[in-house]
Amino acid sequence: MRFKQFSSNLEHPFRKIKGKNMRPSFVSISLKLFVLLQILIISPNLFAQTKLGYVKVDEVIRKANIAKQAEDRLKKEFAPRDNELKKMGAKLKNLAGKFDKEQSVMTNSDKQKAQREISNLEKEIQRKQRQAREDLTQRKNEELAAVVEKARAAIKKIAVEEKFDLILENSVYASPNIDITQKVIKALNDQK
Repeated sequence: MRFKQFSSNLEHPFRKIKGKNMRPSFVSISLKLFVLLQILIISPNLFAQTKLGYVKVDEVIRKANIAKQAEDRLKKEFAPRDNELKKMGAKLKNLAGKFDKEQSVMTNSDKQKAQREISNLEKEIQRKQRQAREDLTQRKNEELAAVVEKARAAIKKIAVEEKFDLILENSVYASPNIDITQKVIKALNDQK
């Protein structure tokens, strides 16, 4: 009895706030359902009119002629360094071979001198290789940025000409019907 009396005096905190009944009315629920149904009915029509496209950027970069030309430019630019490193490697190999053959007849001071020369040459080769790698990475990034910029310009041009509403790059799945990768590659290859 005591419990019933106590619970009847309590009010639910969400039902009344400052004397107002906060219970949703039938009219407000009906209005919300009506609006939700209208959105569900209209939204397929909105999406049906949206034209979507998809581009595989990594494929564009691999197959477009401008990317191949950029790679050729890099090879040509870094060929002298590669040749220099190969010559230094051959010189190191010759010095090490000569040292191995003659070390038994060399004096201690000659051995130390030859070992120091080999060590210095190894360090020089490593320094030049590291510098060449850093420079090559920087140049690759610059060339890649230029290719991506041109690819995005081609994508934008195709989007405007063919009235696309949205073009996506690199998604998990896209229907072949909306894939415009080959169009982008063709547009880039046609550019001069």
